[in-house]
Amino acid sequence: MKKIIFAFVALASLLFASCSKSSQVVKMGTNAAFPPFEYTEGTEVVGFDVTVSNLIARDYGKQLQVVDMSFDGLIAALQAGSIDFIAAGMTATEERRKNVDFSEPYYSSKQTIIVRSDTNTVSSVKDLAGKSIGVQSGTTGEIYATEEVEKASVKSFKTGIDASLALKNGAIDSIILDELPAKEIVRRNPELKIIDDDFFTDEYAIAVKKGNTELLNSINKTIQTIKENGTYQKLIDAFMPVDGEITILSADEL
Repeated sequence: MKKIIFAFVALASLLFASCSKSSQVVKMGTNAAFPPFEYTEGTEVVGFDVTVSNLIARDYGKQLQVVDMSFDGLIAALQAGSIDFIAAGMTATEERRKNVDFSEPYYSSKQTIIVRSDTNTVSSVKDLAGKSIGVQSGTTGEIYATEEVEKASVKSFKTGIDASLALKNGAIDSIILDELPAKEIVRRNPELKIIDDDFFTDEYAIAVKKGNTELLNSINKTIQTIKENGTYQKLIDAFMPVDGEITILSADEL
């Protein structure tokens, strides 16, 4: 009997230690192929969203763990409890609101078109009709291309970077992508260019599991705080410079 009791106590202690340890971590789900918001630098995932998420975790009293996965699998992972929140340049659409709760918006992003530099057949959104368009799977760009562009051949890719490779190789005619990632792709690939035309604007927000008001309220408080105390502008200046290279600014430096 003593052995059974001892084994039970040992197991309970192990489970408690495991739960205690896991409770010290908050998991951020993202797709690290969306610079400057999230991307890899060596073996580390960095970017605007990562630094903001570290500030969120710090205010929440937890350590941040970044979980990198495909963009179109993020909401399912959140619902399954594999991650605690999503910070991935995700637009707070009404369709997504059926499955997650969103924070207050933290960034407004314009959609843009990328084509090859030698292309002269696409100069505006209306010229996309009948063209082959590359998009990142699960994004508002994919929805727009599929539902709004007449007779378009829409090809979905895991990342915008994958789409850019297809564009350079002539497999597609154009890409619809958020403005800042598009600018970063073009900066690294001079054989591509951005078409300057009026397009729709997205509001990025952070997603939590339906009903997780404790975490959501903490996230909203952090977003409000960094906007009011000047931290947000420091992050904008570092990760989204008007000219020059991105500066990686960590939460420890703020």
